[in-house]
Amino acid sequence: MPMPRPFGRRRLGGLALGLTAGAATGAPPALAAEKVVRVGMTAGDIPRTHGQPDQAFEGVRVAALTLYDALTVWDYDTGTTLRPCLATDWRVDEADRTKWVFRLRPGIRFHDGAAFDAEAVVWNVRKVLDRDAPHFDPSQVGQTVSRMPTLRSARAIDALTVELATAEPDAFLPLNLSNLFFASPAHWQAKLAAVPATVTEPAQRAAQAWEAFARDPSGTGAWRLAVLVPRQRLELVRNPDYWDRDRVPKLDRLVFLPLIDHSARAAALLSGQVDWIEAPAPDVIDSMKARGFRIVTSRMAHVWPWQPSLLEGSPWRDKRVRQAANLCVDRGDLVVLNGGLAEPAAGQVRRDHPWFGNPGFRLRHDPAEARRLMEAAGYSAQRRAAVTVLVTPGGSGQMQSLPMNEYLQQAMGQCHFDVKLEVLEWGTLFTNWREGPRAPAARGANATNVSIATIDPFFAIARFADSRMAPPVSNNWGFVNDPELDRLTAAARLAFGPGALDQAVARIHERLVDEAMMLWFVHDVSPRALGPRLAGYRAPNGFFVDWSSLDIAA
Repeated sequence: MPMPRPFGRRRLGGLALGLTAGAATGAPPALAAEKVVRVGMTAGDIPRTHGQPDQAFEGVRVAALTLYDALTVWDYDTGTTLRPCLATDWRVDEADRTKWVFRLRPGIRFHDGAAFDAEAVVWNVRKVLDRDAPHFDPSQVGQTVSRMPTLRSARAIDALTVELATAEPDAFLPLNLSNLFFASPAHWQAKLAAVPATVTEPAQRAAQAWEAFARDPSGTGAWRLAVLVPRQRLELVRNPDYWDRDRVPKLDRLVFLPLIDHSARAAALLSGQVDWIEAPAPDVIDSMKARGFRIVTSRMAHVWPWQPSLLEGSPWRDKRVRQAANLCVDRGDLVVLNGGLAEPAAGQVRRDHPWFGNPGFRLRHDPAEARRLMEAAGYSAQRRAAVTVLVTPGGSGQMQSLPMNEYLQQAMGQCHFDVKLEVLEWGTLFTNWREGPRAPAARGANATNVSIATIDPFFAIARFADSRMAPPVSNNWGFVNDPELDRLTAAARLAFGPGALDQAVARIHERLVDEAMMLWFVHDVSPRALGPRLAGYRAPNGFFVDWSSLDIAA
């Protein structure tokens, strides 16, 4: 069976054109013969490198799927096909569907030379689930547990077989496990042994060991860490011993530079400081094309919505208000604002997706109907619905965030909305996604704008419908609490048969759209601007990138 490919990412905060000399000139003279590609990221900082990165899925793309592997992985080309990775196959126990058996790929070793086996799987599950484990790391919990909320434990059956147990039968588990990355227990133990004896409190010793591990990580991935400068650069080098010989990187070095500002990213590409940028500003695309840069897009599994709060006192509690907001905006204007690099959204996924279903409520531009619904809900030009939305200047998949939200602020005024934008740094906004609207970081907002990768059905749909996934468990930020949605998500967890999960998720999506539980605006098309010397890039339909396929043109 062909194997999937890894992805990587790294952040360089607060950087405009003041890149370091190394970034501007490429590799130093001693490494001039190296094949090096430099990537201008949309994030403002380097993701954490201890195994469970922050910075959302851009962090996964840069600092997880490069240095590490998971048991399962999403295919880079289809974006919606789950493939084996460190596990060769898996099955649910038909006698007890809270138990799954995974068989592991033989012969895998961590970068430090230690063997990857069932005990390593158990150790990595305990690092985020078992508070009594000596290596438990609370800083990794928030990035992991919300993506696999039913996983409870792991047990080694033999060296290459492991049993994973869930709190309830859960057909989503193999998909969820693509978010758990495997760090070397032996390497962590070595870092723990080096913690000064003067540090006696176990939790502090563990935290210091993880900090040291992040500076010198050991996973099983196709890349190894060479240089890490927080908020400035991440440099990865190829792992020539990578277990999947078809996916040994063609490049020698991959450099990630955080460039959260759209104009700074464009200027860095045009000046030759980087070879690749994401989300180029629409007003520079023609100039880039004229100078030989390629603009590559794909039908990325990604949506850009507002997630409203349904807590007491929020105007979004009224379904008519939510429907009105979905009818008020001309999504075509947002496509134009993005230079054509977006697609109007009709829900969480595209209409031709197997999870779309057949909702009765149709998203469209109908401001007259929007005003009628608002007036039926008690609002008018004199009595507007006051809504405050958490937004960010940029970040993982946030597209042209501020201009888009400023457009929405103006456009929704015609439908009796009074929109205030509360601007947060991307990391703060993303952290609040699991804290919820009651947290101080939300600043009283009753909606949040976090773009969503729609790769797997739990991550894309089910976690936003299930009332049990409200903060701090997962990302049901708005505290959606609908008995029918709860029933449908419970049914989806029991959909183990072929095709059954797609059908069950489609029913959840129909209900989400009919109840207008979110405000859906556009789908991302994953625009990337590539320098002329770059070869081997395949535009993915998921969110992740196969960095191993990149090469320098002859």
